[in-house]
Amino acid sequence: MKAFTLLFLCLGLLSCASYQSKIFESRKLMKQGQVTEALGKLKALSDEPGRDQLLYLMDYATALQVAGQYKESSQVFLKADKLVDLNDYHSVTNVVSATLGGEEMVQYKGESYEKFLINTLNAINYVMMGQYDDALVEARRINEKITKMKMDGRDPYELSSFARYLAAILWETEKKYDDSYIEYEGAYNLDATNPLLPEDLLRSSKMSRRQEAYKKWKSEFPQVKEDSSWYDKGNGELVVIYQQGWGAEKRTRSGTYRFPMLVPVGSDTQSARVLVSGKDEGKTKTVYDIDQVSIQTLEKDFGALVARRVGGIAAKAVVSDQIRQKNQLLGDLTWIAMNLADRADLRQWSTLPSTIQIDRVLLKPGKYKLEIQGLDGSGSPTADRLEVPEITIKAGQKTFVNWRSLR
Repeated sequence: MKAFTLLFLCLGLLSCASYQSKIFESRKLMKQGQVTEALGKLKALSDEPGRDQLLYLMDYATALQVAGQYKESSQVFLKADKLVDLNDYHSVTNVVSATLGGEEMVQYKGESYEKFLINTLNAINYVMMGQYDDALVEARRINEKITKMKMDGRDPYELSSFARYLAAILWETEKKYDDSYIEYEGAYNLDATNPLLPEDLLRSSKMSRRQEAYKKWKSEFPQVKEDSSWYDKGNGELVVIYQQGWGAEKRTRSGTYRFPMLVPVGSDTQSARVLVSGKDEGKTKTVYDIDQVSIQTLEKDFGALVARRVGGIAAKAVVSDQIRQKNQLLGDLTWIAMNLADRADLRQWSTLPSTIQIDRVLLKPGKYKLEIQGLDGSGSPTADRLEVPEITIKAGQKTFVNWRSLR
């Protein structure tokens, strides 16, 4: 009876629609600009308890953010964050099932960078609602996760430099310049390639009156020219947060059906130009490359995945041999079914952008028209465009705009 149960369990896994096949239609609708239709499908999936519920919650929350439904998105992200904690273990039954079947039989826990991005994207929700204190709560939640994951030996690139960068901007918004400097420095320690940080470190070290740090950055970044407008309290600032394209997709690794690989997804729009009342205010710059982080994480963990699957193959051989001693045909069928079920786990947060980019523009107080024009790899305009008829800039305050391109 146990042998039949195991056989049917493996066959059942093979017959079930995969996470990727279920999410495909929603992604297609979003790419076509039919976000409302995609939301209906994603909500239904996210309401169903199961081993993939965390994925659907993250996808649904992301789609809500794309639709500008920031309050609803934040509520779903909070639910996903709680589920991460609940899923942070595997029952003995699940482990055995994964060993004898495949990784898909285990409840999805989330990759390290995905856990940070839940709070990061939710912080963006709060920023867009003007709830900066709640956004900083999400930043503190990220710092708690960073402390835990450092203890677990995770690499710095996984620890969401963008989350610290966004926290720095928020502390700056609150006129907490020392806290802001600490976060800018923390972001730099995690990722020194952020092209905006040289100016930010120089400016924030001076505004926080950290003279030694100011001298250090002045020496380290001789190419940065200080601008008196940085310190003019009569200016306001426009901060454009641009989420570009679609993140890399998991596919079966070439030469084996048991292991996944991540493949970047091509996007027409690679960056964006910011126009304020017709004046060119520069292009967005990449401050967090999600594709790079996801690919590095998978490759880093690949050795451990291979070890688990090799152990699983050995366990399958033992179990099928035991069944074969009693029933040759059933043992052979069990061996075949278990190995077919041991396919690459292609589950991932599928609605993430490829990169997060930012453009920061100092402006005099007043009302302006904003246009964000998508650009391809050569800098030519694409069909992606956002027009905001009126934005208000206030002295000493920041105005945030969030935009996602989907083509």
